[in-house]
Amino acid sequence: MKIPMQSDVSWCAVLEHHASRAPNQALAIFEGETVTYGDMATRAAALAAGLHERGVGAGDVVGLLSYNCTEFLETIFAANSLGAIAMPINWRLAAPEVRYILEHSEAKALVCDNALVALANDATKGMESALLRASISEPVEGWTLLAELRVTSIVPRAPVGGDDVHRLMYTSGTTGRPKGVMLTHANLAWKNLAHIVEFGFTSADLGLACGPLYHVGALDLTTTSLIAAGATTILHRVFDAADVVDEIERSRVTTVWLAPAMVNAIMALPDIEQRDLSSVRLVINGGEKMPIPLIERIQRTFSSAWFADAYGLTETVSGDTFLDRDSLVAKLGSVGRPCLYLELDIWDEEGKSLPAGERGEVVLRGPKVFKGYWRDPEATTAAFAGGWFHTGDIGVRDDDGYLFIVDRLKDMILSGGENIAGSEIERVLYEHDAVLEAAVVGRPDDKWGEVPVAYVALRPNATVTADELIEHCRRELARYKVPKAVTFIDALPRNPSGKVLKRDLRATPGGS
Repeated sequence: MKIPMQSDVSWCAVLEHHASRAPNQALAIFEGETVTYGDMATRAAALAAGLHERGVGAGDVVGLLSYNCTEFLETIFAANSLGAIAMPINWRLAAPEVRYILEHSEAKALVCDNALVALANDATKGMESALLRASISEPVEGWTLLAELRVTSIVPRAPVGGDDVHRLMYTSGTTGRPKGVMLTHANLAWKNLAHIVEFGFTSADLGLACGPLYHVGALDLTTTSLIAAGATTILHRVFDAADVVDEIERSRVTTVWLAPAMVNAIMALPDIEQRDLSSVRLVINGGEKMPIPLIERIQRTFSSAWFADAYGLTETVSGDTFLDRDSLVAKLGSVGRPCLYLELDIWDEEGKSLPAGERGEVVLRGPKVFKGYWRDPEATTAAFAGGWFHTGDIGVRDDDGYLFIVDRLKDMILSGGENIAGSEIERVLYEHDAVLEAAVVGRPDDKWGEVPVAYVALRPNATVTADELIEHCRRELARYKVPKAVTFIDALPRNPSGKVLKRDLRATPGGS
């Protein structure tokens, strides 16, 4: 989607703005090191000059395979300063998957965390001569040290238009090859404006980015919004529930994004009810539909916070709808209403808009919606059929315009002609005291076509039988919705964004 914009709306302009007005304001804090806006502007300019000397220019792709650190942000700014495209890569991927992304994106450079160099070496075998490889912290044979790429020569920042690509984000996907989501400078600018308006971020806020920055949750629901506001973000290298709670108490964090799996880990801490979390004014949640019992628990635990249950996608720089604070009780279970400058509708299979109360596919339109998939015009055309972006999610709006996510299109269970939303059964399972996590999928059945089956992870030291859980569901659900089997597992399989991989469950014995 092309959004008419004035020229030079680079993400780097935000950094320059704050560096010129508040150079000593902390942009990020990582492992005791504070990097100010002035520091970041200097470092990014020096790295941009070094990349330029090594042949990186406008339109080139700079890959980034790293745990959270300040160099992660520096690399994005440096690439954008040249008019190049930053590409964070999921470090949980296997080497062949990383290689596919590097090849498909036609990356010109790769900046890598030293702890991930072995993975990167496997992924880039035979590509060494065509790919500039830079290690972040220590010298490595065959790699250039990032510090050596920072040079003192001056390269004027390349002006970019709103439709120029700021970042590539390869979707984790649940089937097939990942697709490269092209996020433009305008997409990011409109997203930041919408979220600053939504949450009232100011330079006084202190965020915590404890999820991986290769994902829009930690990067865009926390870090880029706070940078746009001139605020400070504490970076945790990787997520650790106990470290998160310690950080909140010690540093008086005001805002944090947490995926459902992260929420579960925090809520499972034995002393969580006794911790001082009163500094947190905002918890943004996203990644999958949140069970209502879990929402209620976190509201009690973070008693001073607005728990903004959210809905969003990589393709929209995340954060499309938020549940406003005044509606936390009245609209419990909803993901709220669309943010500023975003249109949302519910369509049937024929592309017709549906009224309130009817379920259909969630479609989106607005300047924060991506421009398309990298080198994949067919997928782009399909995604924008009818002029709106098709999310693949099933939702329903109430009479007040609040969105409730029902399920993924592909996760609907068709049993005896009846559509069953797995999330509805999961909600009931979560209400059982022994259940920590639950997911429901369809299992092929000779009589009914499909029947629902449940996979359940129990709380520590909790005990319950499959028959007891089935009876629990039988009391709350129509007979055809009651799971025909319950399988106990240690933890639900999830992708890096926290979404349950139901395809993995279907592939397990009893799941297909």
